[in-house]
Amino acid sequence: MMRILVVEDDLDIQELLKNYLEEAGYVTELASDGVEAVSYFTKGEYDLVLLDVMLPKIDGFGVLEIIRRESQVPVIMLTALDDENYQIKGYDLEVDEYVTKPFSMQVLLRKIAAVLRRQGGRTAASGEQLDYRELRLDLEGYHAWMGERELDLTQREFELLREFLTNLGRVLTRSQLLDAVWGMDYFGEERIVDTHIKNLRKKMQADYIETIRGVGYRIDKVH
Repeated sequence: MMRILVVEDDLDIQELLKNYLEEAGYVTELASDGVEAVSYFTKGEYDLVLLDVMLPKIDGFGVLEIIRRESQVPVIMLTALDDENYQIKGYDLEVDEYVTKPFSMQVLLRKIAAVLRRQGGRTAASGEQLDYRELRLDLEGYHAWMGERELDLTQREFELLREFLTNLGRVLTRSQLLDAVWGMDYFGEERIVDTHIKNLRKKMQADYIETIRGVGYRIDKVH
């Protein structure tokens, strides 16, 4: 299995990344500051590093510089710093991708898969698909079908379906769906989830998504 070193000082984001990466089939190790990250990296072997910029002790740019002295392991930087100068600095230090917060976890997973493909590695979810009755999702290609009919979905709609199919039978609240699809730093109106669910039902032409009044939504695994 592919190993990812997650370097992030925000424990909530750290836990979110860990949960999604492990669900996608990656083995993860966690570091909370720059010194710890360098220690883990020098002692272990990793296929990719997810690296925050604003870290205690040694910032992400310093960690990246140390990594690049001895390795060309893929590095994706995660940061709230969206200024062009910071991004240029990261690319000058040979970062592979620069992702600004807030970010969608599903998009991040696709970026990880793309970076690993460019490195010639195997992705944890390569060729994976999810099926439920007539519904089929191609996770690699971001395609969805109802029977033989391909659905014309937006990115958010596809990611919502993915969350439901990976949590069959489980009720997902609006807050959980917002964190998973829009990112945990999203501060907009929760009712945006209802709008996307309505659009999904219309496009699917099937009543697969069940409303649990006062709680959230689910796709039940038993019909």
